Amino acid sequence: MLTNKSVKTLFAVAMLWLFAFSAVAQVLKPATWSYDVSKKQVAVGEEVELIFNARIDKDWYLYSSDFDPDLGPMVTEFKFEKHPSYELVGKLVPVKPKKKYDDLWGGEYTYFVGTGQFRQKIKVLKPELLVKGTYEYQVCTDIDGRCIPFDDEFTFTNKQIQVTGKAAATTTTTPAATPTITKDAQPAADAPQTIAQPSETIDTVTKPAFANSAATIDTVTAPENAATVQATTANTTLTDPATDEDDLWTFMLVAFGSGLVALLTPCVFPMVPMTVSFFTGSSSSRGQAIFKALVYGLSIIAIYTIIGTIVARLFGADGANFISTHWIPNVLFFLVFVVFAMSFFGMFEITLPSSWLTKVDAQADRGGWIGVFFMAFTLALVSFSCTGPIVGSILVASAGGEMIRPIMGMFAFSLAFALPFTLFAIFPSWLSGLPKSGGWLNSVKVVLGFIELALALKFLSIADQVYHWGILDREVYLALWIVIFTLMGFYLLGKLKFSHDSELKYISVPRLFFAIVTFGFVIYLIPGMFGAPLKALSGYLPPQTTQDFDLNAIARQGNGSNNTVGLASNQLCETPKYGDFLHLPHGLQGYFDLEQAKKCAAEQGKPIFIDFTGHGCVNCREMEANVWSDPAVLKRLREDYVIAALYVDDKSELPEHEWYTSKYDGKEKKTLGKKYADYQITKFNVNAQPYYVLMDENENVLVKPIAYDLNVNNFVKFLDAGVAAYKAKQIAQK
Repeated sequence: MLTNKSVKTLFAVAMLWLFAFSAVAQVLKPATWSYDVSKKQVAVGEEVELIFNARIDKDWYLYSSDFDPDLGPMVTEFKFEKHPSYELVGKLVPVKPKKKYDDLWGGEYTYFVGTGQFRQKIKVLKPELLVKGTYEYQVCTDIDGRCIPFDDEFTFTNKQIQVTGKAAATTTTTPAATPTITKDAQPAADAPQTIAQPSETIDTVTKPAFANSAATIDTVTAPENAATVQATTANTTLTDPATDEDDLWTFMLVAFGSGLVALLTPCVFPMVPMTVSFFTGSSSSRGQAIFKALVYGLSIIAIYTIIGTIVARLFGADGANFISTHWIPNVLFFLVFVVFAMSFFGMFEITLPSSWLTKVDAQADRGGWIGVFFMAFTLALVSFSCTGPIVGSILVASAGGEMIRPIMGMFAFSLAFALPFTLFAIFPSWLSGLPKSGGWLNSVKVVLGFIELALALKFLSIADQVYHWGILDREVYLALWIVIFTLMGFYLLGKLKFSHDSELKYISVPRLFFAIVTFGFVIYLIPGMFGAPLKALSGYLPPQTTQDFDLNAIARQGNGSNNTVGLASNQLCETPKYGDFLHLPHGLQGYFDLEQAKKCAAEQGKPIFIDFTGHGCVNCREMEANVWSDPAVLKRLREDYVIAALYVDDKSELPEHEWYTSKYDGKEKKTLGKKYADYQITKFNVNAQPYYVLMDENENVLVKPIAYDLNVNNFVKFLDAGVAAYKAKQIAQK
C-alpha cells in the first residue's frame, strides 16, 4: 500500500519528468537526414555518387547550396575530409531546389520544402574506402519566424560501398538497391549521439530517389577533423520538389512582352505587311495563304526556341552559381548590355555577315514549305540588328537559372513575334489599320536603348556586391538611374535628339503620356538618394546598407539621444570583442561576448538584453527592420539595457584557451557560433532564432523570453517588464 510520502514522491517525480519533457521538446529537429549511394558495388577506378537525403517537417524549409553565400541566408555546405581511398569528382549537386526572391536580402535564394537531396560524385582509388566529413545547414519556418542552424557528420565505408579490384558486373537496368543510413537532424549544438564504428551493419536498402541533378555549387573544402555517425536503418522514399512555376510564368510573360516590343522596331515592323502580301499574292487560295502563314509563324517559333535550347545546353543549371555570382559573367553581361544600348542609340548596327543572309535568302527562293521555313530564317537574320539586343537580354536573364528558362523564354518571345504575321495573313483587311512606318519606329529603338543601359547596371551591381568593390553603392546606382531616365524623358519630349532621328514637329498624345510616366518614375527615385527604401525596386537596387547618406538611419540613431541621459546610456564600458566584423543595427552599441556584457551591466547597473541571432537568420533581420527600428523600442534598448548579440552561426574560431567540451553533447566547441548555440540550448533548452532573453549580470532571467513577434507593442511591454523586474530585484536585495 502506498503511503502519503510515497504518493508525494511519485507525484514529484512525474511532475519533474513532465517538466523535463516539455523543456526538451523546445529543442526542435525539423529535418531528418539519410545517406545513400548510387551503386552498391564498384571497382577501383570507378565513380559512385554519395546521396544525402533530407526529409523536412511540414511548414519548414531548408536552404540549398546553390545561391550566393554572401546573400545572407546560410547555404548548406558539405565538407569532405581528404583520404587516399577516394577523390571528389565535380561539385556538390542539389537536386531541383525551389527558387524565391527575397526583398529583405535583396536577392534570389534556393530552398527545399518537404524533401531535399544533395549528390556528390567520388572516384574510388583504393579498396579500403573511407569517406568522412561534416555538413552545415539551416532550416526556417514562416509560421512563427524561427530559424535554426545545424551541423552534423557523415561517413561511408566498405559496408555501404563494396569495392572490388576489377570492374563490377553492370546491367542496363535500374542500379542495384543501395544502402540507406538514416540520421536524425541534430540541433545547432549537436545533440548527443552514439558513435558508430565503420564495421556497423546496415540492414535496410532503398534505391536512390533521384537520378539527376539541376544545379551546382563551388568546390567543397576539406576539414581537418571529422567523425563517424550513428547508423540506423530506414526506408526513405523522396518526392520530387516542385519548381517555382510562378516565377517561370512571370519570366515568360516578360519575354512575351519583349516579343511584342520587338515588332515595333524599324527592322521588323515594315516587314509585316510585306510578308503578309507575299503569302496572299503567291497562294492559289486563301486557305493556302493561311496555311503558309501558320507554317511561317511556327518556323519563327521553332528557330528562336532552338536558340534557347542551345543556350540552355551551353549554360544550363550547371553554370547557375558561376553565372549568378562570379564577377566575370556579370561584368561581361554589363558590357554586352551597354553595347546593345549604344547600338539602339544609333552609334552602330549589330549585323550578321552578309554571306549568311545571301545563303539563307537563296534557300527561301526555292518555294514550297522548305522555302517558307527559310523565309522565317531570313526574317530572324535580317531583323537581328533590332531583335538581337532584346533576344540577348532574355537569354542573359535566363542563363543563371534552370535549364528550362531559356527555352521557355525564347518560346514566349517568338510566339509574340510570330503572332501578327499569322493573324494578318488570316485577316488581311487588318493591315489597313496599321500605322505607317516612320520616325516613331526609331524612337522605340532609342527608348529601348535607355532601358538596356539602366538594366546593365544590375549586373555590375551584382559583381560589386559579391566582391565588395564599393564602386556602385546604392546612391551611385540611383544617381545613374535618375540621369538615364531623365534623359529618356527629355528624349520623349523631343528635347534630346540623335543624328538619325527624324524631325519632331509636335508631341503625340501617347508620347506625352510615356514622358509623364518616365518623369514620374524619376521623381519616385529621388527620395531614394536620401535613404527612402523604394520597396517596389528592392530587387534591382543595391542593399540599403551600402548607402552612405541615409536620413532614416541618422534620424533613428539620433532618436532618444537628444538629452544627457540618452547620450550616457549609449556609451560602452570597453571596446567590444569581435566589433571589427560584427555590428548592431540602427546605430545601437553593444557586445558580442556575454562576459563583456555581464561586466558592463554590473558597472552600469542595467539589465542585459540578449539577442540570440545568426548571420543567415532572415527573421532576425525582419525583427530588426520592423520592430527594433521603432523609436519606442530603440529608446529602451539605448537607455535601459546593455545589449549582447550572440551569433550562433559565426565561424570565427575562438582562442585555443577558450575551447571547451560541452556538457550537453560531449563535443569540443571551437568557434564563436558553436559556443553560443551550445549556451542557448544548455541554458534555455531552445535552439531557434531569433530568441530574446532579459537577464541580470548573474544570468538570472528576469521575465519569460520571447521569440519572433512583429508586434511592436508586445516588444515594448517585454522590455518594460524586464526593467521593472530588474528594479524590483535590486530593491529586494538592498
